[in-house]
Amino acid sequence: MIVTRSWLNEWIDLSGVSTQELIKTFNSIGLEVDSVSTYDVPKKIVFGRVLDCKKHPDADKLNICQVDLGSSVRQIVCGASNVRAGLDVVVATVGAVMPGGLTIKPVKLRGVESEGMICSAKEIGLEDIYDGIIELDSSIGSYTLGEEICENPIFSDDIIEIELTANRGDCLSIRGIARDLCAAYDKSLKEEKTDENDDKRLGIGRILALSHENNLNVNLRYKAVDLKELKLPFVVRLRLAQIENSRESDIESLMHYATHSSGVILRAYNHQFFCNKNETLAKISLCQDENGYASIMTKEDKKASTVGIVQEDEAKATDNGGIVLIEASYIPPDIISKKMQESKMIAGPMYYRTSRGSEPDLDVGLCYCVSILESNSASSAFGGTIELGDPNEDKIISVSKKEIDEIIGANIDKAKITKILKNLGFDTTKSSANNFVVCVPKFRHDITNKQDIVEEIVRLVGIDNIPSKPFSFTEENRLRDDYFTYKKRRDYRHKAAFSGFFESVHFVFDEKRVLEQYGFETIDESKELLNPIVNTLDTLRSTLLSGLLKAASNNSKNGYSSVKLFEVGSVFNSQREESVRMAVLFCGDRESECLSNAGKPPKVDFGFFVQKISNIIGEFELKEFKTTHSLSHPFQSARIIIAGESVGELFRVHPDVEESYDLDATYMCELDFSKLPSGLKTAKNSSKYQASHRDLSLVMPKEMHYEKVKSVIEEASVEHLVRFYPVDKYSDESLGQNMSLTIRFVLQPMDKTLEEDDITKSIQSVLDALKDKLGISIR
Repeated sequence: MIVTRSWLNEWIDLSGVSTQELIKTFNSIGLEVDSVSTYDVPKKIVFGRVLDCKKHPDADKLNICQVDLGSSVRQIVCGASNVRAGLDVVVATVGAVMPGGLTIKPVKLRGVESEGMICSAKEIGLEDIYDGIIELDSSIGSYTLGEEICENPIFSDDIIEIELTANRGDCLSIRGIARDLCAAYDKSLKEEKTDENDDKRLGIGRILALSHENNLNVNLRYKAVDLKELKLPFVVRLRLAQIENSRESDIESLMHYATHSSGVILRAYNHQFFCNKNETLAKISLCQDENGYASIMTKEDKKASTVGIVQEDEAKATDNGGIVLIEASYIPPDIISKKMQESKMIAGPMYYRTSRGSEPDLDVGLCYCVSILESNSASSAFGGTIELGDPNEDKIISVSKKEIDEIIGANIDKAKITKILKNLGFDTTKSSANNFVVCVPKFRHDITNKQDIVEEIVRLVGIDNIPSKPFSFTEENRLRDDYFTYKKRRDYRHKAAFSGFFESVHFVFDEKRVLEQYGFETIDESKELLNPIVNTLDTLRSTLLSGLLKAASNNSKNGYSSVKLFEVGSVFNSQREESVRMAVLFCGDRESECLSNAGKPPKVDFGFFVQKISNIIGEFELKEFKTTHSLSHPFQSARIIIAGESVGELFRVHPDVEESYDLDATYMCELDFSKLPSGLKTAKNSSKYQASHRDLSLVMPKEMHYEKVKSVIEEASVEHLVRFYPVDKYSDESLGQNMSLTIRFVLQPMDKTLEEDDITKSIQSVLDALKDKLGISIR
């Protein structure tokens, strides 16, 4: 956002405020200054007036001018096509050193004496705004002939470029920036005073009628001007060049100038575009177009513009004169941004302002624009306005004095808070003794909660003015939950890295189409992103798996035969509620090619991947489980159980998905990070006596789940049994519909070394329990 000191001075009195102080204030209130430049017009360049202008007798393109410099009249030969008698100009007198290094001296041009140079804007270091010399007018303020132009504030101006954050749409205008400065300096904003004398003007209702559909969330206001002899003043041309926003026609340039100055979106229409043949009454219709956008149409359904987005070329006003309709519009930024996301269309130069939040006080911009028009042309405005407004509910935020002090970390005087909020345009008249009830002004689209209110207070108080507090050294443990959350996350990341996995980090955004394709939960439409970064990141992710698959695919395509990745990050459910998950992926070879595997390393399999996950999260159990999404293999998926609670899922990726991502055998798991164990380890007694191992091969039906066998053994409470686990599975024709499952039992007492009788007794109790409850026995 580009502003100049003189332009700001039209909206706020900056007398007594130096440019350096102004820059410091900008930075302190959160409007970061990106660059500052100053016009440095050399000495001996003065104001002059062309008294007489005659053609050079020996050169068709040269003119001999008599120029009044106040104290004397000088003869200057000039080649500019726009030089003429009566024109006030900028003159470089003899001895002046131009910005390019040229020193002005008396010369003869085709035999005619010339004492000086009549200058163009570029020649004195300004932006190039004319095809010829500068034509001065009253827009630069008062001046005297012969006065050096560097004494004039327009020619000694400071140009300041401010880096605005995307949420500060209210500061995308000179008036918006000045409004923040008024709050910082406790000054009043200058407002344009107009005396329309509507009783003496022809009413706009005679030439314009407006019809509309309801509930379009659009505010419109129209004025009409009989345009005659418009000429943009010098200051307007200069400032448009400074912000690099010049347009083809003067009327369109004026609309952009008034928009940049006031913040109100302004457009100029050709009145005849809306009139039927031989009629003088323009009929405008506001309605939805085929894509659902609020559009300005003729009665014949010919589109003139899409409100807030783009204006059709054939509907634009020209400099040829006639009646011009000036439109001021406002549409809430969240509505227009969401609509553009749903149904994209080519946008015009005003869309950025509309989507970030333009000025809703339409009368300010409209009156400002008409005032400039009438001051710089023979035009006359019609009386009154035609307007359409959709009422918007006031945004009310309540915050207590205690909450403000706690968030800031300092006690701010209540009267000071009230004054700051009032200066910023917030209404606090309904506040009570210890509670602020704040009505947010319509132009502050970025204020949505109490933290935003506190941020505004801090901006104006100044972060440097909030007293620092020393550390409080006490014996109290200052480690809080956030530290232990961080430590848990760090520990699991380190465990994954120590197990050979590489960390992968992705955006919290994902492609909604991909999530829906594989059956993952997606964000509710009412809570979707309004302005996605790109189309492939158009929603908040509900899983880490899709991101890891894309990363693995990229690695595989780059020639890696073994890809081991993990990520710990945030995911969101359909209501945008955030949680943290951990995901792990293993694809391709278990190990690198080496002598021991003859250059043919085995591929990762289910058991190997389970062991890798165990290395990261510790002991767990697996239970048969079918995932709700379609990424998983239908026969190789399981639920991960820790301490009787489900913490996630583990599976092989479906072969079709592996093929679509160009992946080898791939295994993945996703875990609810909050349910993973953390904290201090509890020490347990361990036996100093030798453990005894016994293997039992049980004949059991093929369809019987191991979980049943495990449950029966646990319920038997076998004496001295420390742990047991399956080690082998076998089947052949002789077993028919049965199979042989070998389970290893580890027995270890705390008080002695087991004898053979003790071991036999324990194993027999296991066999008895299995026989009684499941009807199975040893092979």
